[in-house]
Amino acid sequence: MSDPEAGSGPDSDREFDASESTARELDASDPLEGFRDRFDVPDTCYLDGNSLGPASDEAVATLEHVVEEWRTLGVRGWTEGDPPWFWYGERLGERLAPMVGANPDEVVVGNSTTVNIHTLIGTFLEAADGDTVVVNELDFPTDHYAIASQLRARGLDPNEHLVRVESEDGRTIEEDAIREAVDDETAIVFFPSVLYRSGQLFDLEALTEVAHEHDAFAGFDLAHSVGAMAHDLSGIGADFAVWCHYKYCNAGPGAVAGLYVNERHFGTRPGLAGWWGHEKETQFDLNLEYTSATSAGAWQIGTIPIFAAAPLDGALSVLEEAGLEAIRRKSVALTEYLIALTDERLSEYGVDVGTPRETDRRGGHVALEHEQAYALGAALRERGYVVDVRPPNVVRVCPAPLYLGYHDVWAFVDVVETLFDEDSLEAVNPDAVT
Repeated sequence: MSDPEAGSGPDSDREFDASESTARELDASDPLEGFRDRFDVPDTCYLDGNSLGPASDEAVATLEHVVEEWRTLGVRGWTEGDPPWFWYGERLGERLAPMVGANPDEVVVGNSTTVNIHTLIGTFLEAADGDTVVVNELDFPTDHYAIASQLRARGLDPNEHLVRVESEDGRTIEEDAIREAVDDETAIVFFPSVLYRSGQLFDLEALTEVAHEHDAFAGFDLAHSVGAMAHDLSGIGADFAVWCHYKYCNAGPGAVAGLYVNERHFGTRPGLAGWWGHEKETQFDLNLEYTSATSAGAWQIGTIPIFAAAPLDGALSVLEEAGLEAIRRKSVALTEYLIALTDERLSEYGVDVGTPRETDRRGGHVALEHEQAYALGAALRERGYVVDVRPPNVVRVCPAPLYLGYHDVWAFVDVVETLFDEDSLEAVNPDAVT
């Protein structure tokens, strides 16, 4: 194991030590160890934060705060709340902007991730010279559903205009294959920052350059990276991005989503216009003629759901205090530790690591591959080790840095080894495992 950015973790100059005592020593020297006490973490070991993060004291407190404002202020909460609900999306966008490397008015909180894909793909299809959208065959399905819908709405056949870059190994997508797929007919290159199944991390700056070389727009789905690492969207010149807040940001199930639009596109008519994206100063004039906000706020659609947004307010306080650089350092160290332990103790049982081993190509979770993945996932959950399973054979394991440590990873690998030793895996209906 070695990683110059890890900052903490097993010493790369020594032979790897897989002992339990070493795991405890690493936790004792971890600067983020104290944050776990601020989370209500379910089960024995919660390793599914890449799907839904747990509740923090701060997130619950801000939710309770707006519930009390509803009780005491009623409709006056829109203007007299602390902070006023009317500007909630813009204010949270300003707090998120440094985390994604954007100017304050380039980020807003609103809608859901899929809705944001619809409106932004629709926006940039209208503005583009080309008429194809380049994606990849390992994407999370909702991205393709939304893009195909937007193509059909313009009379374009998705079978011809949705270009899917193929994977050579079923796990990852090579940059050369992306370059070959983009041409002068491309309107948008739309890629995730991290592949949801394997955890492959993409070079967003390189993908932006590929798109712009062909006068196409570069858009990204950051669902598996916001809150887990820093971004530099404005610095690399990305055109737009979307993401959720219920994974690494720990803002709760169904938390309101976020979006980024580069300021050079302000004034472009949103693909799905709604009253919450209207110019704020005249929004309550209730004119039938739409006047777009001159910020990312223009891509809001309906009224912001305050109860779905409030927990993010508190959750961001935790991320700001911990710092994304420290979070990323520990994430890299924990995933590297998990990979090393898997090689050391689980490979003999047929467990393979499906996640890139290079630090700069790996997100915050590790894909463990095994022919009995569904049975393994179910058996782990029965013992309080919560993971999720993705077809055809992947157990996703997320050692989230704010509430998990090295001993948690060690204990997880230990229980997996025990399950194999005891031959405890039984046939499982895949539909019964998330």
